[in-house]
Amino acid sequence: MNDWVLAIGNKNYSSWSLRAWLAMKHTGVPFREVVIPLYRPESRALILTHSPSGRVPLLRHGATVIWDSLAICEYLAETFPEARLWPGDREARAIARSASAEMHSGFTAMRTNMPMNVRAHRPGVGRTIEAVRDVDRVRTIWTDSLQRFGKGGPFLFGEFSIADAMYAPVVLRFRAYDVQLDARLHEYCSTILKLPALEEWMAAARAEPWTIDAFEYPEIVA
Repeated sequence: MNDWVLAIGNKNYSSWSLRAWLAMKHTGVPFREVVIPLYRPESRALILTHSPSGRVPLLRHGATVIWDSLAICEYLAETFPEARLWPGDREARAIARSASAEMHSGFTAMRTNMPMNVRAHRPGVGRTIEAVRDVDRVRTIWTDSLQRFGKGGPFLFGEFSIADAMYAPVVLRFRAYDVQLDARLHEYCSTILKLPALEEWMAAARAEPWTIDAFEYPEIVA
């Protein structure tokens, strides 16, 4: 029996699931994946069989249960220090944690009006004033991180970190909604999109049979 189980939502839509899943894949540890289709009559009951919060993602490691995406990433970083999920430098690590926490708690307008949808291509949709401000803030975080800490590799802090996992769904949003980026940020997005783990996720998302109307036809919130 596998000691590691990760319960996630639809790969086409569940950005929070993707964050934990990418961190999990980066550790290299084998795990069992449980996909629970969201926004269906049976969804909540199925999720509650795994997650006390009624939400995904949920990581089960033996008797330990972690029910929040960033907490899952932190748990993996502590359990697998050799995976280097946080930068080794103290200042870089603090900034990476700040950027990850800001993603975890903020960007509500962008998340609402430009939902993650791997199969979609909607140029210009969802550009409310608040969503555009969120997009601009992401650009600033990425530019600052790459300039200050990205000289050792193609990721925000040189090597792949939790910060990249946290912003990977934003890369997919920018791709779907044709957000314009300068050359350095476009290169960063290309790096994320070429990750074998993300390519695997996207292929699975495209093959899913489920559709969620709220994410296909989002109600724009000004």
